[in-house]
Order: sequence, then C-alpha cells, then structure tokens
Amino acid sequence: DDELQTDGNRSGHLQNGEPGVALPNEEVIRIIAAQLAEIGDQFNRDIQGRVVNDLVQHFQNANLSTEEITLYMSKAVEELTQSIPSDMAQEKAMLVLAMVLTKKIVNTVPSLLQRVFNAAVNYMNQHHDYIADMVSQTA
Repeated sequence: DDELQTDGNRSGHLQNGEPGVALPNEEVIRIIAAQLAEIGDQFNRDIQGRVVNDLVQHFQNANLSTEEITLYMSKAVEELTQSIPSDMAQEKAMLVLAMVLTKKIVNTVPSLLQRVFNAAVNYMNQHHDYIADMVSQTA
C-alpha cells in the first residue's frame, strides 16, 4: 500500500481484510522494529541538517532517476555510518540510518514522500539478506 512506517507500529490496514489475523512472525518483527526505532531516535539527534538538506536537493531534482536517488541515499548512509559506535552491527546501523534519513527528508519536504519512499524501499531491498537474517535470528 506504499505506506511508510518508521515508528515500529502496525499499519492501520487489516490483514487480508480480516481483523485480528496476525502474521506468523508479527511479534518478531515488532521486537526488531522497536529495537530499530530506539537506535533511530539516537541517530535522529546526531544527523546534521546539512546531510538532510543535501538529500532534499537531490530528491527535488526531477531529472534524476530512482537509481540515482538511491545511490545518493546510499552514499549519505555510508558517510554517516563512519560515525556509528564500533560495537553496533554496520548493516543494522545502515538500515536504521536509511529509515531516519527518510523520515527527516519527508518531515522537511512532505511533497517528496513518494519519491523518498521508493528510494528507501530500493535501498532496503539491496540489504534484503541482512533483514531476513535479523528475522531468523530473533525467531
């Protein structure tokens, strides 16, 4: 449904149109989302406005393709990853940074929601193996 959920809460939509039907790994996903949200809150405080403003400029450039936008997001995440604590898994930090950047960009320029969301999904799809590993380790 192209909804952006960055706070770990479930979407307001019903699963298969049936109230109360839970997905098999819903609790695991909820735990992971809560952990990522906590880390994201810390990163949210640490990310400088310059990084967000630079990304906003790229997202507003209608001449850039989705792949180019995703590349800019990836570069920003990699740059920010250099300042994370060494005891945190780099892949987890990169995933959280991408979500926090997405939220900050959309809060800055709400009209970019669809474009930012698509770039974030593309970025996360590139890290699909890590996300699947997180789910399997928590289960």
